[in-house]
Amino acid sequence: MFSHVMIGANDIDAAKTFYDATFAAFGGKAGVIDPKGRLVYQHNGGIFIVTKPINGEPACGANGGTIGFAMTPEQADAWWEAGKTHGGTACEDPPGPREGSPYYLAYLRDPTGNKLCALNVLG
Repeated sequence: MFSHVMIGANDIDAAKTFYDATFAAFGGKAGVIDPKGRLVYQHNGGIFIVTKPINGEPACGANGGTIGFAMTPEQADAWWEAGKTHGGTACEDPPGPREGSPYYLAYLRDPTGNKLCALNVLG
């Protein structure tokens, strides 16, 4: 259904530092800057793009929005630690299984405030 996800960032260099580190935790390669200054990642057929908003307004995290990435619990732990170390902010509960659900989850906000989730379906 989806071809790609694109999010806004105010500082592409800070975004690259954050996303290169977090994506490496689940086997992703470093992003590349395209001729328009957008940061592009490709992994397992998915495309994730980070860009300054074309309208010139500041980027901001989507209120109520979350972008999820599938990974193992071990990768999720490494992703969460890498994110906190490279400009992200932990949010919600620490990584782990969620009571009453089949999910292992970890949440971060990137340097712009976009909310991200590492998810694994347990069992």
